Order: sequence, then structure tokens, then C-alpha cells
Amino acid sequence: MSDDKHAEYLEKVQKYDADADPAVVKSIANKLGIALQNRDSSLVSCSDTSELERVRDGFAKKRLGLDAGHSDDQIMEKINEVCAQMAGDGGNKHRVPFYYLLAKNTGTLDKV
Repeated sequence: MSDDKHAEYLEKVQKYDADADPAVVKSIANKLGIALQNRDSSLVSCSDTSELERVRDGFAKKRLGLDAGHSDDQIMEKINEVCAQMAGDGGNKHRVPFYYLLAKNTGTLDKV
């Protein structure tokens, strides 16, 4: 992934966290890889329950390890908090800042 793309993702994250760690943003973008090349898969739809469940079961549980100390409802609460935090972006939220904020809000940036 080009440095221009990483800079673009960092800028999107900094809209919500001015002190965002560029290395963490780059790591998220690299892990998402090809998913970011397709407009639909690069976005999270907060109005789509099945989409939010995929975020919970995939990123939140597998990458961040939230299943160890949190119930599904607690994880969904955190995901919904990110949806509210990013409400100004309209219906769909870009996946990189969404994942970054979820990790930050759950104290798991070190697991990204």
C-alpha cells in the first residue's frame, strides 16, 4: 500500500483523534488490504446489524481479543459507541477509522 494511501487513512482517523498513532493506522490499513480497494467493503454500515456482528465476530473478537472478558452485548455496545462517535459521516463509516476508534475505545490499540 502506498504512503499516499496511508496518509489518507491517517487523515481520516485524525478527524476523530488528532494524536492518532500513524503506525497503528498503517497496521490496520495493511491488515485490511484488498478490502479497502472496494468501496462497499471499505465501509462499515452502522444500520446493518449483520455488518456490525461481522465487525464484532471478526475484528473485535479475533484481532482485539475482546471475547475473553466481554459478552457479545458488551462488544456491540462498544461498536455502537463508535457508530455514534462517527455519526457525522452519514450512514457508512470508513473502516480504517472505525477499527482504530474501536481499538482505542476498548484500550486495545496495542493488539492491532
